[in-house]
Order: sequence, then C-alpha cells, then structure tokens
Amino acid sequence: MTRLSSTRAPRMALAAIPAAAMLFAFSQGASAQALAGQSVEDRLNTLMRVVDEQQRQIHSLERQVTDLEMSQRGRGVPGVGAPAGSEAVAEQPGADGLPVPLPPLAQVNPGVPTPGGNTGTATGVPVNPPSPDGGSAGGLPQATDGSGRTGTVGQTQQAAEPTRTQAEQAVVQREHAPLFDHNLTMDLGFSDTYYDRRQLQLSGFLALDAIFLGNINLGETKSHQVMADLDTRYGLTDRISVDLDVPYVYRRSNFIVGGAGGAASTLSDASVSSNALGDVNFGIYYQFLKETNSLPDIVGSLRFKAPTGTSPFGEKVVQIDENNTNLVAPTKLPTGTGFWNITAGVSVLKTYDPVVLFGSLSYTYNIARSFADISSVQGQTEPATVKLGDVVQFGGGVALAFSDKDSASISFTMALEPESETRAPGGSYTKVPGSETTAAAMNFGLNHVVNKHLTINGSVSIGMTPDAPNFVVGVRFPYTF
Repeated sequence: MTRLSSTRAPRMALAAIPAAAMLFAFSQGASAQALAGQSVEDRLNTLMRVVDEQQRQIHSLERQVTDLEMSQRGRGVPGVGAPAGSEAVAEQPGADGLPVPLPPLAQVNPGVPTPGGNTGTATGVPVNPPSPDGGSAGGLPQATDGSGRTGTVGQTQQAAEPTRTQAEQAVVQREHAPLFDHNLTMDLGFSDTYYDRRQLQLSGFLALDAIFLGNINLGETKSHQVMADLDTRYGLTDRISVDLDVPYVYRRSNFIVGGAGGAASTLSDASVSSNALGDVNFGIYYQFLKETNSLPDIVGSLRFKAPTGTSPFGEKVVQIDENNTNLVAPTKLPTGTGFWNITAGVSVLKTYDPVVLFGSLSYTYNIARSFADISSVQGQTEPATVKLGDVVQFGGGVALAFSDKDSASISFTMALEPESETRAPGGSYTKVPGSETTAAAMNFGLNHVVNKHLTINGSVSIGMTPDAPNFVVGVRFPYTF
C-alpha cells in the first residue's frame, strides 16, 4: 500500500503541476505560508479539490452567461453578453489561504438578492435576470400609458390617431376638413345646379269677393348654374389650415309664360344668360381634437365671403315678347348674393374602419348692406338697406371604404333661413313676405384615389324641398403636393 501510494503521488503531482502553478500565481503571500506546513500529498489533494470547485464554477458561469445572452436576444438586442459588474472575483483568499469559491452571479450584481433570498433557483440566479439597463424582467420592454401604469409594448393601447386608408382620407378631405398633414392642396371643381320652378300668375281682380276676372297663367322657369372654382388650401401647422376659393359662374335661365296673343293657352319663352366671377370666400380651419381610438376628430372653421359677384338688386326686368305682356325677364342674371357674410362651423368625424361617420353644424351671419336701388321696375328707383336672414345649417352622413382607393358616401343636409328684411332711408325694418326658406337635400358621393397626389370626387345632390335645387351634379379633383 505504501509503494502504491508513493507511486501514485508523483503521478498526481505531475498531473496537478499546471493547476497548482495557476492557483499559486493568483494567490497572495498568506496562501503560501498556510500551505507550507502541509505534506505534498495533502497539498495535492487540496489543490485538486480547488481545481474541481473552480471547474464547477466556470461551468456554472458559462451556463449563466448563455442564459443571459438568450434573455437579451429575447429583448431584441442580439449578441449582448453578461451585464457589466458580473465578472467573478477569485483573487481574494479565504481563511485557509486558498481562493474562496466563486460566488453565484446573482451575488455580484448590484441590487440582486443574496443567496438565501427569493431568487427562484438553487444557484441564486433569478428566474428572470435583470437587463443591463435596468429594464424589467420577462424579456420584453415595458411602456407606460401616461397614467403611471406599465404594459408590454404591443399590448398597451396608446391614444394615437388611427391609420386611415387612402379612400378614408379622401372622405375626410371632402366631407370634413382639409388634411392638415399636407402643406398645399389645389382643388379644382365643376358643378351644375338645376332649378325648375312653376308659379301661378294672376292678372285681374276679384268681383263680389268670389269671382276672379282676368288672366290666369302658369309660369315656369328652368335654370342651370354651371360653376368652376379653384380652392387652394395651405397647412400652416399640423392643426391650422387656410384656404381661398375663387369661383367663376355661368348662368342660363329659360322663362316660359302663357298669354301670348291674349290667349292663356298660348306659350312664349325667352332665355337669358350671364357669366362672371362669383363670390370669393376665404376660410381658416383649426383642429381642436385629433382622432384617437376613443375620441372623434373635431375641426372648427371660420369663413368669410365677399360680394365679388354681380348683385341681384337693382336689375330691371323688361318685356321680352311684344305679343305677350306676361313674359318679363331681367336683362342679366346675378352671379353672387351681393352681401358680406361670416360662417362659423364645427365638424366631427370618427373612423370605424371601413366606415367613416361625419357631421357638421354651421351658422352664417349676413351683414346688412345699403343699396342705391333695389327695385326691379324700369324707371323706378328705391334705395334701401337689406338684411338677409341668418342661416343655420346642419347635416350628417356615413361613408364606406370598399377598397383601399374607393369609397361611397351618403349624407343629409338642411339649411334654415328666416325672412329677409328691408328698411327705407329713415324708416324701420319690414319683413319681405315669402322670403323664408327651408332647403333640404340628400347627397351621394363616390371617391376614387388615383395616386398619392390626385383624387377624384363625384357627387349628386337631390333636393327634397321646393327651396332646394332640383339636383346638383359635381366633380372635384383635389391635388396634394
């Protein structure tokens, strides 16, 4: 047994020389003094235990580093190693002069529980190791929702403006307000408005309060108003936009009246046409609230219209047909209202892909204006101040985007205007009989996005009351830069 031990000892000594040399190189003077009093075999056995312990610690560190790398890659940061400060410290000697066992990784990271704490593993490594930048556990970054609560990115619903398709953007631009994210938009439009009015005309007197003596004629007026306008919109900021609309109007009216040659059944007609600049208007838009997942888009507007078109007041009517005294018509047709007005409005829009809901409310204040002559009778002059009734208009509708580039819409609008008033110089205002109007219409639209710059918007409006046009057909070509 002695020979076997003495034979094995040199072999073990030779095998352990490299490990011993490494350990002795890292140990301090106190280690050498502690080992000096031991036999060679005891020293070798001790060193072998230390080497085995070091190997286990190295393997443990490798596993921990691998776990950290996999965790970091789960955070979307590939190739990141162990956190700073996790390097093992093996130079500090223990009480017996030997290097102390390597501590678990969790013990050398600041702020991580020491062994014996609730680490979740036997080696002291937390189940969800912390990220180097102090991020949260679980391998996914956390985000706050503005109220202090945290949630995983991709799960927290943030209050952001919903993404609209190109077709939905076209609806917003047409029915709601300008697109604030575009600097410049040139919107060219064409429309044809058609009126067909019939009026019973009585020329005579009542006898015995029951019998009418005279002519009874049915007059009819058919009118087309063709307008081309260019609306230029410019976004000052992401919430403020301005626009300038310049229209050019062509009007043609056909007057049909019976009574030619003294016969009520004999009709005669005459046509009158005019073309000129219409009423130029300017507007400013402000976006009070941007649309979110729970709140609608709210935009306020303020528009000003100038009387740049020809006024209807003071235009004289003349007899067109010498054989029919009932056929009278103006010498030219107006292309404007003749008044300054201010319109304040608000519009609301909410997107529920693929449906878009919208509505609007506006109030138009017509500024009173004095005219040198408001009479339509030749040879007669009647100066007066005219105040048109202020108009309240409201409406709403829905649009459906049935593809990324196409959408259709339907809406209803109504405008209420009270009676107009006139005032002679030095007198008081008197109401104009029959001047109160109620105009309601159903509107149908079709939008097609040609490309990211150009959109085609078609529309048809059908009048539902006598004061509204019979129909309006229009097409617009907004081009955004």
